[in-house]
Amino acid sequence: MGKFTETGFDNRITSLFGIRYPIIQGGMIWAAGWRLASAVSNAGGLGIIGAGSMYPEVLREHIEKCKQATDKPFAVNLPLLYPSIEEHIATIIELKVPIVFTSAGNPKKWTAMLKSHGIIVVHVVSSAKFALKCQDAGVDAVVAEGFEAGGHNGREETTTLCLIPSVRAAISIPLIAAGGIATGRAMFAMMALGAEGVQMGSRFVCTPEASSHEGFKQSVVAAKEGDTVLTLKQLTPVRLIRNNFYEEVAAAESRCASTEELGTLLGRGRAKKGMFEGNLEEGELEIGQVSSILSDILPAAEVVAQVWQEFKSAADTPFTL
Repeated sequence: MGKFTETGFDNRITSLFGIRYPIIQGGMIWAAGWRLASAVSNAGGLGIIGAGSMYPEVLREHIEKCKQATDKPFAVNLPLLYPSIEEHIATIIELKVPIVFTSAGNPKKWTAMLKSHGIIVVHVVSSAKFALKCQDAGVDAVVAEGFEAGGHNGREETTTLCLIPSVRAAISIPLIAAGGIATGRAMFAMMALGAEGVQMGSRFVCTPEASSHEGFKQSVVAAKEGDTVLTLKQLTPVRLIRNNFYEEVAAAESRCASTEELGTLLGRGRAKKGMFEGNLEEGELEIGQVSSILSDILPAAEVVAQVWQEFKSAADTPFTL
């Protein structure tokens, strides 16, 4: 797991990234801009800019502003299926981003190039099988993301509780747990299962620094058990809050709509409409199951501090039957 120090925690993840706490902010689309990333990094975690919703010139702006706002390490999350991937990678290399989290694609394609420029590479997976492929591709660490997570999800539907020990048994490189984590107690549980750090998305959506629409944030903290659902499994699984858009998707799936029709339904700028512009009925509202236990919008630094103190408290509490 690691050991506590006077300033934070010492293990393979904190050493790899050069951070105080093994707490990583997810690179959520329409939420994870430079303000959120720099705030998390300044608080001792690892902030991440989510490039998945950014044009190349927008990503450049966010990286430059993040570098001005923090002198701490930060990362860029880069979906490998993004149409402007080459431009994004060129910008990341030029601006000397220290860490890249890749997802949604084959890690072999870009890992060697990124590492040749001194960039630390982490890949997001949803199974032990793909975690092993990442290790073989030379990545520095893996994020194993369970079924509970928001946004685009693995087809395996393996919960985080089952996924982490499975991946830990398969690989020897550092492991970060994601999916359903928003508290220090959950962080402690993941570390006990073999993770060396945690990545949280939904918890950091509910911060003032997140670029998401305020209405979306309020819908997240208002969500109850069962208000999110994993859908579009035949196209690209995604976890959403139930709303009119979800009902359209569910109706299309119930009549066995083609993948082309589903793709058309999904591809109308729905994510931006919902999460960034605040159309809470016709937009796509991606969030994790853990939203049901979130009840407030807190500054990112306060989230980091709260999770860290709760983790320390859980570690210090004697276990008795």
